[in-house]
Amino acid sequence: MIPDAAGAEDEEKWLAEGIAGVQQNAFYMHRALDSNNMKDALKFSALMLSELRTSRLSPHKYYELYMRAFDELRKLEMFFREETKSRCSVIDLYELVQHAGNILPRLYLLCTVGSVYIKSKEAPAKDVLKDLVEMCRGIQHPVRGLFLRSYLSQVSRDKLPDIGSEYEGDADTVNDAVEFVLQNFTEMNKLWVRMQHQGPVREKEKREKERNELRDLVGKNLHVLSQIEGVDLDMYKDSVLPRVLEQVVNCKDELAQYYLMDCIIQVFPDEYHLQTLEILLGACPQLQSTVDIKTVLSQLMDRLSNYASSSAEVLPEFLQVEAFAKLSSAIGKVIEAQVDMPVFGAITLYVSLLTFILRVHPDRLDYVDQVLGACVKKLSGKAKLEDSKSTKQIVALLSAPLEKYNDIVTALKLSNYPKIMDHLDTATNKVMAVVIIQSIMKNNTCVSTADKVESLFVLIKGIIKDIDGTPDDEVHIEINITLDEEDFKEEQNSVARLIHMLYNEDAEEMLQIICTVRKHILLGGPKRLPFTVPPLVFSSLKLVRRLQGQDGDVAGEEVPATPKKIFQILHQIIEALSSVPSPELALRLYLQCAEAANDCDLEPVAYEFFTQAFILYEEEIADSKAQVTAIHLIIGTLQRMNIFGVENRDTLTHKATGYSAKLLKKPDQCRAVYACSHLFWVDEQDVINDGERVLLCLKRALRIANAAQQMASATRGSSGSVTLFVEILNKYLYFLEKGNPQITSAAIQGLIELITTEMQNENSASDPSADSFFASTLRYIQFQKQKGGNMGEKYEPIQV
Repeated sequence: MIPDAAGAEDEEKWLAEGIAGVQQNAFYMHRALDSNNMKDALKFSALMLSELRTSRLSPHKYYELYMRAFDELRKLEMFFREETKSRCSVIDLYELVQHAGNILPRLYLLCTVGSVYIKSKEAPAKDVLKDLVEMCRGIQHPVRGLFLRSYLSQVSRDKLPDIGSEYEGDADTVNDAVEFVLQNFTEMNKLWVRMQHQGPVREKEKREKERNELRDLVGKNLHVLSQIEGVDLDMYKDSVLPRVLEQVVNCKDELAQYYLMDCIIQVFPDEYHLQTLEILLGACPQLQSTVDIKTVLSQLMDRLSNYASSSAEVLPEFLQVEAFAKLSSAIGKVIEAQVDMPVFGAITLYVSLLTFILRVHPDRLDYVDQVLGACVKKLSGKAKLEDSKSTKQIVALLSAPLEKYNDIVTALKLSNYPKIMDHLDTATNKVMAVVIIQSIMKNNTCVSTADKVESLFVLIKGIIKDIDGTPDDEVHIEINITLDEEDFKEEQNSVARLIHMLYNEDAEEMLQIICTVRKHILLGGPKRLPFTVPPLVFSSLKLVRRLQGQDGDVAGEEVPATPKKIFQILHQIIEALSSVPSPELALRLYLQCAEAANDCDLEPVAYEFFTQAFILYEEEIADSKAQVTAIHLIIGTLQRMNIFGVENRDTLTHKATGYSAKLLKKPDQCRAVYACSHLFWVDEQDVINDGERVLLCLKRALRIANAAQQMASATRGSSGSVTLFVEILNKYLYFLEKGNPQITSAAIQGLIELITTEMQNENSASDPSADSFFASTLRYIQFQKQKGGNMGEKYEPIQV
């Protein structure tokens, strides 16, 4: 460890001094080697290696010094190899280097000569390896001991008595190689763990950082083990894994346990993990409570998932070893053992387990629901999740089945799915609801039963209803404050699109779906209803069109789904909308329903919808522009109705003309009144051809237009535009062509002269658009006259 007084500059100075010492002694060592002076070569090599006895360098700096010495040792090893071939016995050399003065240089030299000794095959490899690994116990300083044993591992890894190796023989087996590596690994891990207990408590963080820098030295032993050809599944299962795990569990060190478990998972084959799953998982609950076991298990499950995806041939192995049951049990034990594990950690484990199932056992929905159930159990009794890490993992957990099956209907079969969503905070619940709807849209999924619709709307309740227990007006304020208006609109538009995805060919089931949706959306509050009511109304009208002609009774038995029943439901739905500040929308929907009732030959129903539309117009629509739009909608819809008897039609047309004449602005009055003329002359309906009332409407429109002209003259000091007169002239021409006997060429001639006079009036305001409109109308009259025939005869008396 570096003393407190030592700063970065001191450490750099010490490193420079150490490197200089290595280089200087290496120089003399090389000179001795060149002159074949073994005694001096050993002397200066020992002095060079003595620089590694320092305790003043951090592991990172010590590594730089070690690598300088390592490079020189490789050259020394080559010299020893040549010497033992010609002049010096390797056995004598092995004995000779053991007389070096200090133990650390002696052991480095011993390992170097030991490598040559094994390669000479003058002694069994296992004996030399055992001797070396035992002698290295002489260094108990953690950093120096770790680098020494790392050097031993490095020089011996290509000389292990492995299967097929040149060092395998009667006396040397793969068991000896495994025993050597395991023993070296055990001793290195002890040294590594011991580092945490050296030095004052205030330097604990610095020691942990230094230990982290040294971890690869320990982990390389496991990598060497995984590369030994003779370590088959049986040996791994019976010997290697149990001994490694024993060391991992017994060291009781958080950093070591996490790193070594990760190493085991990463370096050994997937097949070995699958076949030894129970042994590996058995160690997990025994680890320290502070170990990040969620990451370790997640990596294990990811590897196994990828292994399962690599080939269909390996899937039977997963079933045979009951991988899911073992993983599920192990996760449960880990969560139970680590009582302080945060919710985020537990959910992360369940996400990894669910990912594993969806890859390995995608057909086992019971497994998926079991994982979700375990997550529900973990979350029970806790407040709604609000920390971003946990909610993000919950979203990942709930999104995984949607992504895998591309079908919300499959997810709706999972009983624990909605229970998990109940633990989400309001904002995340909305996010998840949008994810679900997007999945339905993306995969064009049709939700076709009322039960599934009920389950679906329970899942997405976060965006279809207001906060529980909060009055509507408070909710309205809260939504404005907490939710961006554009986001809110997008959420509600997604719900609207969803409603169109709910469909069933069976009329009765479709009616149940509509009733289910109605139950949920009517809880939506005043801000949501304008988005969600229209799609439900049009979805219901689609069903009405399919049922057109049914009267609700077939062979004496009541039919559940009839147009009349659906219209009753529609009345209730739109009534809810009319109670919120959306009267214009409610009026439009009433008129749509009235037109559908007309097609179904239900006069009382159509009349009732018109009545509701008029009530809304009278009581709720106050804005003058909205009134103009509404009255034209009413007139246009009423014109298309053919179901009403004389009395009902007269009542409705009387109301429409009356409202038209009461509009705020004279031009609006005029246009609405002449539009009403079409209510008394409908081509498709011979019974509605009342020429006198048509003429009355047009004359009334003329009076209003004249009043508007005079009013304009009074306010602006000049005559107003003649546009209204030209529009009425065109209506006269329309009804002339339709054969209305009350529309005469004389009346048209008089209107043309009136317009001409007004336009020639020197006080008249210039209006190019009106002039163009009138000129175009006159050209049309002239064209019809020239065309001749029956139509030409009607236009012939008119002089233009």
